[in-house]
Amino acid sequence: MAIIDELTGVFRQVFGDDELVVTRATTAADVEGWDSLTHVSLMLSIEKRFAIRFKSAQVASLENVGELADLVEALANK
Repeated sequence: MAIIDELTGVFRQVFGDDELVVTRATTAADVEGWDSLTHVSLMLSIEKRFAIRFKSAQVASLENVGELADLVEALANK
């Protein structure tokens, strides 16, 4: 399963929206309810799902879901 597909499942769970579709170009501005609180919940859920740990600087530099997917893939393959 592609990382984006797996991330979509996490996004749907965190945002409580079974119809939510995320792409590599998706940003926080594209998702209703994506604020600082849900961002933290989202990052923690992604860490749990993929058994990885983000560093604050890594998360702060992300500009879209594509960059997030690339980071998840890099950390998961270490």
